[in-house]
Amino acid sequence: MAPICIRTVLISESVDPRCKAILEGHGIRVTEKQNMRKEELIAEIKDYDGLVVRSATKVTADVIDAADNLKIIGRAGTGVDNVDVDAATQKGIIVMNTPSGNTISAAELTCALLMSLSRNVPQAAMSMKQGNWDRKKFMGAELYGKVLGIVGLGRIGKEVATRMQAFGMRTIGYDPITPPEVSASWGVEQMSLEQLWPQCDYITVHTPLMPSTVGLLNDETFAKCKKGVKVVNCARGGIIDEEALVRALESGQCGGAGLDVFVEEPPKNRSLIDHPNVISCPHLGASTKEAQARCGENIALQIVDMVNSKNLVGAVNAQVLAGTFSQESQQLIKLGEAVGAVLQSCSASKKPFRHAHITTQGDCMKSCGGYLTSAVLVGLLNHGSGSRANLINVLSLAKERGIAVNQSHCVSEAAAAGVCKVEVKADDGSYQASGSVQGGVPVLLELSDSVFRQPVSLTGNLLFLRASADPQLLSSVAGVLASEGVQIESFSAPVDHTGDVWYCVGVSSLLRDLSVLKPLVQDAAQLSI
Repeated sequence: MAPICIRTVLISESVDPRCKAILEGHGIRVTEKQNMRKEELIAEIKDYDGLVVRSATKVTADVIDAADNLKIIGRAGTGVDNVDVDAATQKGIIVMNTPSGNTISAAELTCALLMSLSRNVPQAAMSMKQGNWDRKKFMGAELYGKVLGIVGLGRIGKEVATRMQAFGMRTIGYDPITPPEVSASWGVEQMSLEQLWPQCDYITVHTPLMPSTVGLLNDETFAKCKKGVKVVNCARGGIIDEEALVRALESGQCGGAGLDVFVEEPPKNRSLIDHPNVISCPHLGASTKEAQARCGENIALQIVDMVNSKNLVGAVNAQVLAGTFSQESQQLIKLGEAVGAVLQSCSASKKPFRHAHITTQGDCMKSCGGYLTSAVLVGLLNHGSGSRANLINVLSLAKERGIAVNQSHCVSEAAAAGVCKVEVKADDGSYQASGSVQGGVPVLLELSDSVFRQPVSLTGNLLFLRASADPQLLSSVAGVLASEGVQIESFSAPVDHTGDVWYCVGVSSLLRDLSVLKPLVQDAAQLSI
C-alpha cells in the first residue's frame, strides 16, 4: 500500500494514555480535547490527519465534510455506530476499529448478566441493603442443562459460548457468516432463527446494528420463544425491540432481561430499567481497565502499522487495501493508476465514460484484480479533473458518475509476467490500453490497437500523438517541440504503421499549448506521471 501520511491526530475522548504515547513515539503530534460540542469538533477537525474516538463522539457527515485533511478515523472499541462510514468512504477516509480489544470484557459481562438473571443476584442484593431477608422471593434456576441461543457467532459470541459451556449449558446459535463447521468446533450447533427461537431458555445477541438486525427480537419472535425465556443484550441498543420487550415482560412471555445497551443512551424512557425483572447497566461492556488499555493501545498500533505500510487491521471500509503492502503490489497500483491516466488523457474528447472493463492476465495477477481495478479508476477519475479519488472511495465515485465497472481474469501463457488490459467506453467510442511491470517499472504495451515496438516507461512527461505513418513525423514534431523549448528524451513507435496509430514521445517538459501540433497529427495528449 502506498504510504499514508499521518502527522497530526486528535483524540476527542478519554483513551488510555498508551494510545498517545505510542503515536507520539512514532513522530505523530497528538492533541487531546474531550467533551467537545459538535460545532467545536467541526471547527477543530480541519487541522488533523487522524481522529481517535470511543463511542461518545458522533462523527457525522457534517464533521467529515469539514475534515479537509482527515485520512483516518480510529474507533478505540468494537463497532462504528457513531461514525458515518458511508460519508467517510465517499471522502476516501479509512474507518478503523479495534475488533478484539473489548472481546473478553464484553463476553464476561454477558456471562455475568446470564448468571444474574438465573439467580436474581442484583435484586437480592438490593433487598438485603433495604434490610430484608427474603429467600423465597428470589428463587432462581440452575444454568446446568439449559439451552443458550447465541445470535451472532463472532469473537464475543464464541467467548460467551465457551464460558457458558463450562456451566453445563447446551449452546446453539445463528450466524450468516461463520461456517457451521467452524462454530461446531467450539461447541455451538448452528441452525436457522426459526429453529432456534423455540429451543432457548436464554438468548444473547452479539450482532452489529444494521437494517437486518434492528428489532430482531420483536413481538413476533418473542411469541415463537419458550414462555419465560430470558434475554441478554450487550451488543447494540435496538437489536431487541424495547417496546416489544416490555410487553413480553408484562405478559410473562419473557422471564427477564439483562441489558447493557439501549436505543437511547442514557435512556429517558424508564419503563425497562424500572421493571423488576430487568437487570440494567450503563453500557459497561468495554468498561474494564484491561479493555480500555487494550483498545487504546491497539488503535494506536494499528494506525502506526498502516502508516508504515506494515499491516491493515480493523479497517471496516478499506478491504481493498488489505493486499497492498508488498513492493510488488505497490508497483501494480502505480501501473493501474498510470494506465488509467493515459486513457483519461487520450480519450479527453470521448467523455463521459460509461463503462470500464479491467482484465488481468497471468498467474501472478490472480489475486490483485480488486486493488488493480481501483487503481485504474483512480487514474481515470483523478487525472486532470481535480477529483480526490483514492483506492477507498473510487468505486463509489465511479458509481456516482454512472460508470459501470467490470473486472475479470484470464490465464494467458503469453502474459506470464502479468498484464493489465483496460477498455473504457464513452458515448461515442472506446479506447483500450494494456501494461505490465518490467524491472519494477510500469510500462505501456499497447494503446488502442497500437502495439509499441518498445514498451513505454510510464514515468516522467509523456506526449501521445495519433497520426498516420510518415517518415518525416518525428523530425517535424521535434522541430515544433524545439521551437517551444521542449526536448525529446525518448520516442516509441508502433509495430504496425497501418492507418492512424499512436506514438509516444518522452519530453523534458509539457507543452503549454497542444494546438501547435494540430497541423501534424490527428490527436495529441500529454500528461506527467
